[in-house]
Amino acid sequence: MLNIIVELSKYLILIIMLLYTLESFLVFRYEEDYDQRYILRKQLLLIIFLDLTAFLVIFLQTEELKVLYIFGALILYLVIVQALYRALYKTSSILLLNHMCMLLSIGFIMLARLDPDSGLRQMAIAVAATVLAMVIPVMIRKMYFLKKLTWLYAVVGFLMLAVVLVAGSNVNGAKININIGSFAFQPSEFVKIIYVFFVASRLYKKSATFLDHVITTAVAAAYVLVLVLSRDLGSAVVFFITYVVMLYVATKKPLYLFAGLGSGCLAAVIAYFLFSHVRQRVVAWRDPFSVWETSGYQILQGLFAIGAGGWFGVGLCKGSPELIPFVQQDYMFAAICEELGGLFAICMILVCMSMFLLVVNISLRIKKRFYKLIALGLGTEYAFQVFLTIGGVSKFIPMTGITLPLVSYGGSSVLATIIMLAIIQGLYILREDEDEEFERQKEKI
Repeated sequence: MLNIIVELSKYLILIIMLLYTLESFLVFRYEEDYDQRYILRKQLLLIIFLDLTAFLVIFLQTEELKVLYIFGALILYLVIVQALYRALYKTSSILLLNHMCMLLSIGFIMLARLDPDSGLRQMAIAVAATVLAMVIPVMIRKMYFLKKLTWLYAVVGFLMLAVVLVAGSNVNGAKININIGSFAFQPSEFVKIIYVFFVASRLYKKSATFLDHVITTAVAAAYVLVLVLSRDLGSAVVFFITYVVMLYVATKKPLYLFAGLGSGCLAAVIAYFLFSHVRQRVVAWRDPFSVWETSGYQILQGLFAIGAGGWFGVGLCKGSPELIPFVQQDYMFAAICEELGGLFAICMILVCMSMFLLVVNISLRIKKRFYKLIALGLGTEYAFQVFLTIGGVSKFIPMTGITLPLVSYGGSSVLATIIMLAIIQGLYILREDEDEEFERQKEKI
């Protein structure tokens, strides 16, 4: 009987995810607030039904009370955070909020399946992050001096990365964490946000000269260099791509775009010959079977998991994702493919894409260049982080060790991503304020 329930549940979970994904794009077709609110409420119900189905299946097979604790805390979290945003920020983006809740739910489902203790820790961090992030939208809306803190951003961000390089703990060959007692803190996750604010504050002025761009590029290159020396290659790539995109959009000069991409390719070739760990990752990517006992083992196990899941998955608790080293941090996408199926994973990618398009839309519609560049930078960081994670797991590109935002296990990543989304909510509210002001000016005319 239990096997029948598990088998049916994977199709029910897929149907719920398909409906949610479809409505993530259909909502853009409606201009009336009533129609949009109806779809957004349906999305919240779909998230709750997804959680109910998945956690019930996991509990029936594991009989682990911690699974129920995570489920109860998650439902309470979803209800409270939705109520608070709707009450405190009436012009906030509920679609963005729904996407955050959906991705968090997927992450908690997989953590409850893999390691309930990690799920409880992640829940505590998500709650703390959300409490902290609740004040950020109003700060973005009211603190007009943020664009004047250019060199404060530059110095603070660089020092945080430099401290990791000098005193950071070694994790899988890379210096990415600072240990404070029993807690591990990953500064690069927060520097991503500071970095975007620095670049935006340097590039938003139309009067910026070529020398200004050279100075900004030099500082950005220093950030990337420190990350490369720390062997945090994934973050280095994210920082580099984000800067190239922001510079191109700010200047509208294709030469900068092609020069940036060309220098990036050249730097990758140089890194291949200079750093042995880069060569190891490339070898493992090109032919993981040749190094299956060492660096290729994780890649192969991930590919086996994706293949075993097929389109519909084997069902929750019916796969073996725990065989993949560091599955909770690096290979959560493979675990999702194995137990929930390739179609579910594609839907999750589309939800991430919908979130990115929403951020790009905010960037296009907001009038103030400083905030426009911030939205673009944060959106680029998010999208490229998703691309690096899924591309690495699927062997499309070499593995970089980047986590899947909101889904993978990692306190610093979850905290930084929730803060980033709160900033984007603030920008969305700011854009709504601009639209209201424009309508008032039209009425006066």
